[in-house]
Amino acid sequence: QVQLVEFGGGLVQAGGSLRLSCAASGHTNRIYGMGWFRQAPGKEREFVAAITWADHSTYYADSVLGRFTVSRASAENTMYLQMSSLKPEDTAVYYCGADEDNVYWSSAYYYTTRYDYWGRGTQVTVSS
Repeated sequence: QVQLVEFGGGLVQAGGSLRLSCAASGHTNRIYGMGWFRQAPGKEREFVAAITWADHSTYYADSVLGRFTVSRASAENTMYLQMSSLKPEDTAVYYCGADEDNVYWSSAYYYTTRYDYWGRGTQVTVSS
């Protein structure tokens, strides 16, 4: 089992920055990749960014490319999401997920169904 806890959400003005953290514990040696997803009220959960645990390859949704940066601190088993130039449409609950399976990862990292573990989420609100 892997446990995930998100930190760092809050209220920020448009154009501002925020950094989210996702702390992983338990059998973290089983993790192949981790991802950030978000869900706004009345909408489906959508992919934001992902990173492979071993070689730190990163992947981004087009909507956040150039504004968000995903990274991980190996020694701390923690994944980060640095968010800059925030927009009101970035408002959502942000979730981190962990995936143990490396099959087709580079072509399927954005599917919510492939992630084995999820955190409870952290609210990000961007005011205009």
